[in-house]
Amino acid sequence: MVRIEPRVVHHFTVDVEEYFQVNAFERWVPRSSWPEYESRLEEGMGRLLELLAEHGVRGTMFILGWVASRHRGLVRELAAAGHEIASHGWEHRRVTELGPTEFRESVRRTKSLLEDLTGSPVLGYRAPSFSIVPGREWALDLLLEEGYRYDSSLYPVRRPGYGYAGGGRDPYWLARTAGRLLEIPPATVRLWNATLPAGGGGYLRLFPLALVRSALVEAERRGVPGTFYIHPWELDPEQPRLPVPWPVRVRHYGGLRRTADRIKELLREFRFQPIAESIGALQLR
Repeated sequence: MVRIEPRVVHHFTVDVEEYFQVNAFERWVPRSSWPEYESRLEEGMGRLLELLAEHGVRGTMFILGWVASRHRGLVRELAAAGHEIASHGWEHRRVTELGPTEFRESVRRTKSLLEDLTGSPVLGYRAPSFSIVPGREWALDLLLEEGYRYDSSLYPVRRPGYGYAGGGRDPYWLARTAGRLLEIPPATVRLWNATLPAGGGGYLRLFPLALVRSALVEAERRGVPGTFYIHPWELDPEQPRLPVPWPVRVRHYGGLRRTADRIKELLREFRFQPIAESIGALQLR
């Protein structure tokens, strides 16, 4: 049922990357081989942009620098359509694999390219695989030093590979040595006295839609925006099947054919906007 009463406006976010760049594939698809793979970005992005346009929704696009350097026209098209352009780092390396110098170069290089392409400041960053984890908080200071105003990397869950257990579930301000940084965590649900991930991606494809829906409804009840995320390849069921172990295949390819319909349902039921449009209101919290 579509609700029509006034309510919170949530964040629609996209991690703009190719299907072969996911961290789950990195043991079988080294970065040195990326140029050899067929690009499918236009297929997934095309379907997603049609859905967003159909519902009059603009979102935040966290774009890899590697992708932006090869799809410059797409970046300009996204900006011209009113989508917020934000940084996903240069080549999808987890922050846990980087030292401060490498991390700074990644976020600086990506920000510079995106700003050159769009003529607008880049305010936000999201780490690949939400990989700013306890012990990597220095990355938040470097973001501030490089001119970022918000981060969307601290997933307040306990999960192998990523998670910032104990972090806030709702947008909050971080007081860092380098200044004050707004944190925009992905949506979660509370169940059995635990905080569970429910922001999108595989949680949208592989679990009942009620999981993501519940996360957004819970956020509405708290009077704050929930943050939803998706990847272009998740709307591309025709993408090549890579020879990876079956658990990885299930995780990556499972549910691809229902992604578009599920996103359409969320767009019908909830209101969404780019993260940048929430910053003014969140300044008051």
